[in-house]
Amino acid sequence: MTSVALPEHASLEQLRKQAKDLRRAVRVGAADALAEVAERHPAGRPDDAEAASFPLSAAQVVVARRYGFGSWARLKHHLEVVERYTRFPPGAAPDAPAGSLPEAFLRLACLWYQDDQPGRWAQARQLLVEHPELTRRDVHAAAATADVPALRAILAADPAAARREGGPYRAEPLYYLAYARHDPRIAADAVLGAARLLLDAGADPNAGYLWQGSHPPFTVLTGVFGEGELGPVNQPRHPHSLALARLLLEAGADPNDGQALYNRMFEPGNDHLELLFEFGLGTGDGGPWSARLGGAADTPSQMLRGDLVWAITHGMTERVRLLLDHGVDVTAPFDDGSTATRMAATTGHADLVDLLVAHGSPVPDLAPADAFIAAALAADRTTVDGLRRDHPGLADEIRLARPALVTWAAACGRPDAAELLVELGFDVNAKGRTDMPSDQPWQTALHKAAEDGNLELARVLLRLGADPDVRDARFGSTPLGWARHFGHDSMAELLEPVTTPDAPDADGG
Repeated sequence: MTSVALPEHASLEQLRKQAKDLRRAVRVGAADALAEVAERHPAGRPDDAEAASFPLSAAQVVVARRYGFGSWARLKHHLEVVERYTRFPPGAAPDAPAGSLPEAFLRLACLWYQDDQPGRWAQARQLLVEHPELTRRDVHAAAATADVPALRAILAADPAAARREGGPYRAEPLYYLAYARHDPRIAADAVLGAARLLLDAGADPNAGYLWQGSHPPFTVLTGVFGEGELGPVNQPRHPHSLALARLLLEAGADPNDGQALYNRMFEPGNDHLELLFEFGLGTGDGGPWSARLGGAADTPSQMLRGDLVWAITHGMTERVRLLLDHGVDVTAPFDDGSTATRMAATTGHADLVDLLVAHGSPVPDLAPADAFIAAALAADRTTVDGLRRDHPGLADEIRLARPALVTWAAACGRPDAAELLVELGFDVNAKGRTDMPSDQPWQTALHKAAEDGNLELARVLLRLGADPDVRDARFGSTPLGWARHFGHDSMAELLEPVTTPDAPDADGG
């Protein structure tokens, strides 16, 4: 029995209406409604008499199972948990009502996973210079600034303040300590001292919230490890991330932190994983957040399998090796049916295949189309020529199915693969995604070269006919704009002479 995801921002009222609609449809004999009841209700398909008086309680069971919950009570409990822990950080935007000085400071000082940027933290520093008193009576601001004397005084007078939700995120003080980024010069002793004061007074090392109601949760540990989709400049890890994370883990923070794994999966570096494995990542029951969210939360093994998919797809050999050394399963297929070895081969990382086979993943038995893609991304001309000879028209079929394959070759940093694909008729100016192998038309291969500062790749693409004036679909910028945005001066010098000078983003917009 398959289930579907809950609607975004689902409410009990909305789901009650669905149950009433289902009851009504069953009572009038609607075929699709009767089929769903037959599939999802424990009693199976009702007969005509039962259908005519089909009760709301039965319809509620079917709706609950539609969304993967065993009963209406469990679905109701899940929605109550989501409502209790949901936060909407956009309410902390700079143009939101200012509120108190501490709240204004916290809005600017902390990561909020939307428009994070160093300019906000500079404003927070200035506000603190102008109003140093703002930490003296506010436990959340004192925690964010690791003001140990202020925290000690506040907690001595009111120990319960250590767990009091407040500030712009309605969060506990430990949260603000973990997410503050306004001043990397704050000493480690102050940060760890502040954390110990809060923990000794009863702060929850697993505190967190659901960002706009989604899961996994953004926990205290998530904030310490930092990073995310906006990258390590706009969403850096805490300046003392490993020491602070170790303290939290020793205090009982659960290492199976799905949002932390997601945020840190984009960049190389495995120090977060090494520390989390030390404290049991991949084992246990998932901790308090798993208990709260029930079946809606990924299990520890599912979290690691997700991390493995990204690492394989992006050729992160050392991360793959670390995950394998800690027993992450590579024998079972992934959700899309791919094996680990097929995924490695068809995303351009043939060097990972032997490593995965050695850990139990089956030797890839690739269909001709997959074998062609794997060979092309590896710039294996001999295999490509053999496949074209044995399967006439195969290259044409793949061009139709994967028109932006050159873009993924650029994402793999393979100018030789890009050159081979263009020779085979693939469009060097095709738009695709470069964060995953997808033909969703986001940007060109030259945009990716500009993002990475890969001069060799850019020169090859330009020689192959890449158009430097093409703008990407999301930001409307040329590769030159990307080079400037990412601070690659040498790339900008390469692209500037060949880019139309009156392009709207010629100044880096």
